[in-house]
Amino acid sequence: MNKKIIIIPILVILAIIVVGSPSNETNDKKNTLFHVTLADPNLYVNGVYTEEFILEKGEYYFRFVPNGSSPKILSITLNGDTFSYSEDFQLIGTQHQTGISEYFTWNYDGQKNIINSEMQKVSITINPNGETIGSVSVDILEN
Repeated sequence: MNKKIIIIPILVILAIIVVGSPSNETNDKKNTLFHVTLADPNLYVNGVYTEEFILEKGEYYFRFVPNGSSPKILSITLNGDTFSYSEDFQLIGTQHQTGISEYFTWNYDGQKNIINSEMQKVSITINPNGETIGSVSVDILEN
């Protein structure tokens, strides 16, 4: 009985801390410059996705949410008046084994950092190199 009296307040305090603490998701949304989830082949025109947005002066990085069916090579270009970036990201699967199961995590390998010297309108082109069926989310976040 005494153990229950001690454990219950500890669990309540832990629950308050977890619920009350700021999450990374909220912070990421404020620092997200660009986001797209490419999960429908109809989002591509002539096999590529293109959009324009304002790129502020600063340092940024790409974040991806891929899975095993994502494009094996994801080519991304950014072009502005005084800014140009291009990278062919390679999908890498990492195998994990526990005592009873096996699973993979997925990530894109490539140069993810971007440095822009002045505010400008840029065009982003995302080319899945013919693999428009697999889904992937692409974010550009402020460093």
